[in-house]
Amino acid sequence: MNRTQVRRWWRLSQQSPWIATLQFLIFMALVMWVVLRGAAEMGYQWQWYNIPEYLWKEYKGELYPGQLTKGLMVTLEMTFWCTIFTLLVGLITALLRMSNSWSGSLLATIYLEVVRNTPLLVQLYLFYFVLSPIFGVDRFWTGVICLTFYEASFVAEIIRSGIVSVDRGQWEAGDAVGLSRRDAYRFIVLPQAVPLMLPPLTGQIINLIKHSAIVSVIAVADLTTEGRNIIADTFMSFEIWFTVAGIYLVITLTLSVFVTWLERRVRVRT
Repeated sequence: MNRTQVRRWWRLSQQSPWIATLQFLIFMALVMWVVLRGAAEMGYQWQWYNIPEYLWKEYKGELYPGQLTKGLMVTLEMTFWCTIFTLLVGLITALLRMSNSWSGSLLATIYLEVVRNTPLLVQLYLFYFVLSPIFGVDRFWTGVICLTFYEASFVAEIIRSGIVSVDRGQWEAGDAVGLSRRDAYRFIVLPQAVPLMLPPLTGQIINLIKHSAIVSVIAVADLTTEGRNIIADTFMSFEIWFTVAGIYLVITLTLSVFVTWLERRVRVRT
């Protein structure tokens, strides 16, 4: 087999899903070997048999949520509210940036530049130690508000880019048939822009889920906080962090699959 045939075989093998799956399994096996080898060198004693009690507990024949499950519920609740408020604030900011109002555009620009160019942790401390005591907001909603304003600064640019990507002729077509600007957005522009927005918006919501772990520094009882509490009590660092990472991975992969399906439905309708 000459060099050209080898290259051709290599290109074809890269397109095979079976080869890709095999490569992934080999990589994961290598990662697990490194982790297990490192744990063995440390003399670490694995206690995976204790993990189920932190997911659910049985008492008198009934199942009750464990610490990690309770933390997961808080994380999902925070993600739900943050997603709604993030899309709302992002849409308003994008429309302000595109508006003819000088003050509205300036306000949106200042907000974007300040939030996107300062660390999320610093913003969280400012919200928690400065704004929260002034307005009497509890730590859960402080985390929601901080994450909302941070993630909305990126979502605003995604929405603005999606709207701008629609051909100018579509606006002119709306004007030609007598549509108002609001109706042009509703019936012409947004149906074409939404399929373009969905992939980056999905990535941003996934980032939101991962960034929500930062609220553990202000003692919000989310999944990460509960994991840290369990580790402080049991010293099961590897088992707990692997479990927490696995739960986050399941959430984000489920979201990705759902949005992929939704994107296909939207494209078919448009």
